[in-house]
Amino acid sequence: MTVKTDQRHLYVQVIERLKADIESGIFKENEKFPSEFELARMLGVSRATLREALRVLEEDKIIIRKHGVGTFVNPKPLFSSGIEQLSSVSSMIRDAGMVPGTIFMEVHEDCPNDEMIAKFDCTANDSLVTIKRVRTADGEPVVYCIDHVLSKNLPSGADFLLNESIFDSIEKTGDIRIVQAVANIEPVGYDDEASAILRCGVDVPLLVLLQCHYSADGEMVLYSKNYFRADKFSFHVVRKRV
Repeated sequence: MTVKTDQRHLYVQVIERLKADIESGIFKENEKFPSEFELARMLGVSRATLREALRVLEEDKIIIRKHGVGTFVNPKPLFSSGIEQLSSVSSMIRDAGMVPGTIFMEVHEDCPNDEMIAKFDCTANDSLVTIKRVRTADGEPVVYCIDHVLSKNLPSGADFLLNESIFDSIEKTGDIRIVQAVANIEPVGYDDEASAILRCGVDVPLLVLLQCHYSADGEMVLYSKNYFRADKFSFHVVRKRV
C-alpha cells in the first residue's frame, strides 16, 4: 500500500491512493480509517503529509473527521441534481431509480399571516393550506417538506398528496403550470423538528431548500421549505461565462 515517489507532491499521491482505495472498497462508506500513525505507516509517508492529504479530502467531503472519535468515509449521496433543473421531489427520487412515498402528512388550512400575504400577494381573507410531509425513497425518509399553497390553487385537495407530487396536484386542472422558481439553499447542522422526523442525529447535516414557485403568468403559487438529508442529496449548479 506504500505510496511511491513520482514527480507530483507526495500529499497529492496520498490523496489519489486513498480515493482509489475508497472506490475499490478497501475503505467502505461510514467505515473508520486507521489511526493517523497506522495509516501513515501503511502509506510510507510522514504524519504531516498524511494530515495535508486528509485536509483536502475533508474539504472535498470525501471523508469526515470527528474530533475525539476518528476519520470516516463519507457516504455518497443517493441523489444528485442540478439546482437549475426545476423538478418535484418525487421526480428526483424516481430519476434515481427509487420509489417515492409519504409516511407522514399533516394538513392545516387557515388565513395567511402577514409574511404569506406579502409572498403570495393575497388578502387576509384568502385561505392558505400548509402541508407537512415526510417523503421517502424506497421506504427510507429522506426529505421533510413544508409547503404553502393557496387553497384555490389546490383543486384536488390535500388528500391526493399522499400518492402524488404537489406539482401534479396544482397543475391537475391545466389552468396553472409552474415554470420557474427562485431558490435559496441554507446548510443546517441540526434542526430539532426536521432531524428527529428524518431519523438522523446531530452528525447528519441538513440542506434547507427555500423556494418560491411561479406560474407562466408570474403568479407565485407555491412556497416550499424542504429539509434534505445532506448524506442523501447533493445539488450542483452549471455556471456559464457571459
